[in-house]
Amino acid sequence: MTDSLEGTSEERRVWLDQLHRRYAVWLRKCLVRRYGAQEAEDFIQDTWLRVSRLCETGEMRAPKAYLLKVASNVALQSRIVRSRFEERGQHEIDLAAWGIEESNQDEALLARQIVMSLPQPLRDVFVLSRVGGLSNCSVRPGTWSRC
Repeated sequence: MTDSLEGTSEERRVWLDQLHRRYAVWLRKCLVRRYGAQEAEDFIQDTWLRVSRLCETGEMRAPKAYLLKVASNVALQSRIVRSRFEERGQHEIDLAAWGIEESNQDEALLARQIVMSLPQPLRDVFVLSRVGGLSNCSVRPGTWSRC
């Protein structure tokens, strides 16, 4: 446990080591029961890292409650991040089903420059038909004879 505690005092390292020795097995059992073995391992590691950064030596009045609260916060944050990642992935799948790829900033800038370089009448027709959603007939300039 002390491998990731660079820059901490010896007193703090000893205190965290004692805390870890006393409650590590209990915390592991609680988290495995709540979240399953695979997720519990990640949550346990992150919990001890947070405790090492957040808590002052000897400051805990109820160590079990504190450790479980920190672990619950770690789990909640992990699930929020995963949920956002999955939503993003689902959005990309939905777009791909329609054959649409999201453009990056460079592509968006290039498209804007191309449209802005068009002569005014062509730019108006392009913007009204592609962005405004109007049909070509409804934005037809006077030079078009067929509709």
